[in-house]
Amino acid sequence: VQLVESGGGLVQPGGSLRLSCAASGFTFSMFDMSWYRQAPGKERELVAGISSAGGSTNYADSVKGRFTISRDNGKNSVFLQMNSLKPEDTAVYYCNLFFRGRNYWGKGTLVTVSS
Repeated sequence: VQLVESGGGLVQPGGSLRLSCAASGFTFSMFDMSWYRQAPGKERELVAGISSAGGSTNYADSVKGRFTISRDNGKNSVFLQMNSLKPEDTAVYYCNLFFRGRNYWGKGTLVTVSS
């Protein structure tokens, strides 16, 4: 299993970013996927999840209405569109697969929201 995140960067409050996660090494279309984040000094937390076919999504209360998770099974990729970003969204964002009782993580991509 390999998960490679991209798309992070520095953005001003109120701005937008789109994160991508390229997946390989497993049958992507068969598995739910998630995005997590970890801010400095805090525990890793679930941001959003999406079902294998993309028909069902869930979000942390802190990002509802601002973030949208999506996937493209033809490209083995999952995305996180982040709008109206706030300084408290600053974190390393990780793509996640939970498979056979184990969590798989990418190396993460850093999102910094600051003026």
